[in-house]
Amino acid sequence: MEAQTLVALPVVLALELSAGDIPSRRTLSRDEAAELAALIAEDLHALVPQVAEARLALAGAWFDAVELLRPGFPVWATLDELARRVPRGHLENVVAFGTHEGHMPAQPLEPEAAFADGPMRLLPISLLAPEALAESLSEKLEVELVGRGEAGARTADWLMRTLGVRLEHARYLSRNDLLALTCVQYEHVNLAPLWSLLEAALLTPYRPESTMSARGLALRYHDGKVEAQSPAEWLRSQPGELNQRAHDFAGVVFELRQYAALLDAHHIPLVLADSEPASGYLLETFGTAEPAYDAPALYAHEAPGLGVVAVTLAQRGDGGRARVLAHGYPLHPKALGPLVTELAERHGVSPDLHALGCILLDAEGQLGAPAQALH
Repeated sequence: MEAQTLVALPVVLALELSAGDIPSRRTLSRDEAAELAALIAEDLHALVPQVAEARLALAGAWFDAVELLRPGFPVWATLDELARRVPRGHLENVVAFGTHEGHMPAQPLEPEAAFADGPMRLLPISLLAPEALAESLSEKLEVELVGRGEAGARTADWLMRTLGVRLEHARYLSRNDLLALTCVQYEHVNLAPLWSLLEAALLTPYRPESTMSARGLALRYHDGKVEAQSPAEWLRSQPGELNQRAHDFAGVVFELRQYAALLDAHHIPLVLADSEPASGYLLETFGTAEPAYDAPALYAHEAPGLGVVAVTLAQRGDGGRARVLAHGYPLHPKALGPLVTELAERHGVSPDLHALGCILLDAEGQLGAPAQALH
């Protein structure tokens, strides 16, 4: 088999846990991984006998979908690379990778603690098939796993005993099945536009994809990142009186935070147009300070339940007219400090942040700053 071209067919064992159950650990030892791999090989062979002609590789670690569905599929790519190095004949052509002295053999196979408490745990599997077999085996897996992919009783019992959990379901899925399942989950929580961006990043990273969020914020995937329309720019196109516009602005920032959190989990950067990725915030700059105006100051726009939704850097001129120099949008609470520091250092101003207690819009309904000094 080693002289032939091997095609990797990605599969996953998905565990749906009983309510409140969390596995006692995120990884398996080498011996445990080998035990589980033997059971999985039996299950898959019973479903699709052609599996015996492929090399089965397993990573003894439990992941969340966001960890597996990242550009380049790094978990499966690492598993495939490790499996190809193992000489033919080891463990009857079933290879398993588990921990040694508490660590997996490569960093991408280490699950992240931040995603360890999800209701579904996923164990990555790869079938390395000869090129002549790969297409027909892939087709059979897609059909059989959807229809009859429940794990065998011995496998389920081993999992419950080893992980200390109760299982509602344990079933095999192809990676395409996992993609479809995740799509449905995101659509269910009104994030279908996000999925269209993720799908492009995962499956057609060479092709741009444009969409709009449920609230009408323009989003575009290209060159490995998602570019979002500025919330301030979005606000300029919105109708309604000032209170409604301020309420809608808070809503679109909340939506943007949802997108940012999920894109970050999938390792896809989120930026504004013509800006570089920043850690936890978005920043747009409109100009530099004018000597004829007062010294610039920082103002925090706030909304109930969301805290600071935007920071505006502005300076006052004749008659108190505010001149806006920049807007920043913290995407999570811990990002507010770094955002304020970046604005203060970039523009050479005091980092003191003046709380407005509301979202302040100017006479034209745009994100603005006070016409009078705050005391």
